[in-house]
Amino acid sequence: MKVEFTHEFVKIYKKRFSNKPNVKLRFEEKLRLFVVNENDPILKNHALGKKMLGKHAFSVTGDIRVVYYIHKNIAYFVDIGTHNQVYGK
Repeated sequence: MKVEFTHEFVKIYKKRFSNKPNVKLRFEEKLRLFVVNENDPILKNHALGKKMLGKHAFSVTGDIRVVYYIHKNIAYFVDIGTHNQVYGK
């Protein structure tokens, strides 16, 4: 799967995780898995509903999620953060 980072995603990622090298490392590991197989069970990838209908999310850590949508076989990452940060908006 090809991945693109939206401008919003890059800003959020830098703001929330610039001083958290362990989370950054886990994100890189999960990103590699996602590129090879977005449905790898380790990712706990799932479709979202309600106000996030059309988007998907996968787990980076127990509480950190990446939110994305797919358009023309490209996954566009739009948000990353804790469960409350990404779903509590």
